[in-house]
Amino acid sequence: MPSSNPAFRGLPAAGNGPSAGWGPSGAPQQTYGGAPTQHDPYAAPSPYAATDRAYMTMDDVVTKTGLSFLVTVLSAAVTWAVLPDDLALGLTLPAVLVALVLGLVIAFKQVANPVATLTYGALYGVALGAISEMFNDQYSGIVAQALIGTFGVFAGMLVVYKTGAIRVTPKLTRWIVGALFGVLALVIVNLVASFFIPGGLGLRDGGPLAIIFSIVVIGVAAFTLLLDFDMADEAIRRGVEPKFAWYIAFGLLVTVIWLYIEILRLLSYFRE
Repeated sequence: MPSSNPAFRGLPAAGNGPSAGWGPSGAPQQTYGGAPTQHDPYAAPSPYAATDRAYMTMDDVVTKTGLSFLVTVLSAAVTWAVLPDDLALGLTLPAVLVALVLGLVIAFKQVANPVATLTYGALYGVALGAISEMFNDQYSGIVAQALIGTFGVFAGMLVVYKTGAIRVTPKLTRWIVGALFGVLALVIVNLVASFFIPGGLGLRDGGPLAIIFSIVVIGVAAFTLLLDFDMADEAIRRGVEPKFAWYIAFGLLVTVIWLYIEILRLLSYFRE
């Protein structure tokens, strides 16, 4: 069955491989003078024999994802509690730009590496710490509300995925990917328009249109979590190497950070 997740397009399914020139039991058939020789079934390796290859498990995904989030949270906490406000805000833009470039490299080259994923988390943790502190100074308690909201959406979508209430099909994947590109295009157009028109298209000015847009973005981010969960399950089914869990952890990290920032933004609109 073809994969519904773009990360696995073009990869063979687990257990599949070249079949031409191989006998029924998986052993190569030798020919002499054009006639195939009789295959000895007792000489074939046992299908239950132990192999040296390790396969990714759900424990690998949970462990590496948890470690990635831990590094991000610790980086954000240190930025908030230790660094002066001016220094923290000054580091925000460089940290985001470096993390953006690193994230693009990881995404397009499918880099499954602990250094890359943890570095991305640490960089965005610096930005999140400064941004969270700034929002919390202006709207007391808003960060705790945003964290609760983010955890609630994550847990809710996990339940929806595990119970099968919403199945990740190729059609749903296309809709989600299309919505992602649509949101990105609107954000870019709004940014460009803001250079010529105060408030741009009104997608980030705190008005009714901005509230609706943030709700839509939160919905798209929530559905993107389904793609991340499906990626983990499909990778396990395909029997990939354990290190691929770092790539899955990166995907979840990107989505959750995006979800948290958008919830924080939406709550600030209501506070205003």
